[in-house]
Amino acid sequence: MNSLEELVKFAEKLISDRTENSLNPIQRIVLRESLDEKKKNYAQIAHENNYSETYIKHLVAPKLWKLLSQALGKKVNRTNCRIKLALQLEISTRQTISQPTQTPKITVESPEGQVPLASTFYIERGLLEQTCYQEILRPGAFLRIKAPRKMGKTSLMARIIAYGATKNYHTLRLSLDQVETQLFCSTENFLRWLCANVTQQLELTSELDNYWDEDIGSLVNCTLYFQEYLLKNISNPLLLTLDEINQLFAYPYLTRDFLSLLRHWYEKTKDITLWQQLRLIIAHSTDVYIPLKTNQSPLNVGLAIELPPFTRQEVEELAQRHGLKLKTSELKQLMELTKGFPYLVRLALYQSVRRNISLEKLLPDAATNTGILSQHLHQQLWYLQENPDLAEAFQQLLKADSPLQLEQEIVFKLKSLGLVDLDKNQARVSCKLYRDYFYNYFFNSKE
Repeated sequence: MNSLEELVKFAEKLISDRTENSLNPIQRIVLRESLDEKKKNYAQIAHENNYSETYIKHLVAPKLWKLLSQALGKKVNRTNCRIKLALQLEISTRQTISQPTQTPKITVESPEGQVPLASTFYIERGLLEQTCYQEILRPGAFLRIKAPRKMGKTSLMARIIAYGATKNYHTLRLSLDQVETQLFCSTENFLRWLCANVTQQLELTSELDNYWDEDIGSLVNCTLYFQEYLLKNISNPLLLTLDEINQLFAYPYLTRDFLSLLRHWYEKTKDITLWQQLRLIIAHSTDVYIPLKTNQSPLNVGLAIELPPFTRQEVEELAQRHGLKLKTSELKQLMELTKGFPYLVRLALYQSVRRNISLEKLLPDAATNTGILSQHLHQQLWYLQENPDLAEAFQQLLKADSPLQLEQEIVFKLKSLGLVDLDKNQARVSCKLYRDYFYNYFFNSKE
């Protein structure tokens, strides 16, 4: 972790190098106090340094954040300055250490899986991360993250968990794609699995059998176990993250039971102080296609976060972190092909660096069986071949060449794969890459 002094010196050097300005004494004080974890407010800073609060708040601070924003090339304020500077310092340090003496060479990371916390290849989506960090500080917080597969949900969750850890939260992450199939066949088995995992990660002794009473049902048992045992035996908030809850959706009865349980817990946070210790995050790659009563669904409460694709500017920044300076034509072609889908963008940039071949030469063949994205396209094709109903619906979209209204469950599953976008109730093929590759596979190759 960077020290306060390191961050202050780094900020001053950035401002000096990139804006040709230097900080005056009161600006340095405001910067230092804003970077300090105690984070004194403007009134305290003004009082301790014999200035008026108005002067600090409306003159000193705005100019400071403007200078720092110019130096970093992104919006900086009192809330996010420490995180932004720490990330930029990490990037600068890595670049300095890895700078070769002769031929420049960028060490890139594979785009598969979660982007590591210390990675320089993680792109923040505007204020989205900050919004999530602030949300989990709220007692009883309930955060819902939705996005197709390989869109960045797990990487975002990892950063929220890391932020929670800095606040001394108990941080637990459970991914439902790791649950054995047999546990989904029974609400009781699944909830006992949940309780047992949370107990283990909190390093508590299991008391499940002492709290489980078959006569009152598994939903009540699970709630009582959390309330009377788990939450009472922790002193700090519990940040519980449940990834890929869409794994439940193939089991309608379990889905209804579990989602209504989460909604019940959320309602408890309004009246019972003990339940406010629970901060819950759920992530899923598709909408729920099982009918749920409005007052039993947890998907209409709390804070909803839907991950957007990368913007043109974010793709350009990611390319720069890969050591690539894209031509305007290359950037345009990459955006048209992928529509800014994070995994596809990272995969294209990764292949360009690894093969030492420009995107200008690689992108024209990207939608073929031998192109730079072929392995991913083959995987998507496999999903469609394993699910003929999805393949048939997707072919309808390709033929129509315009948005269509499809069966709800079908379109939600296609969206979870990233193959389609939704505009109101109509679906359309999400990007040129998928349109070109699958149209050629389903139609041209059979002529």
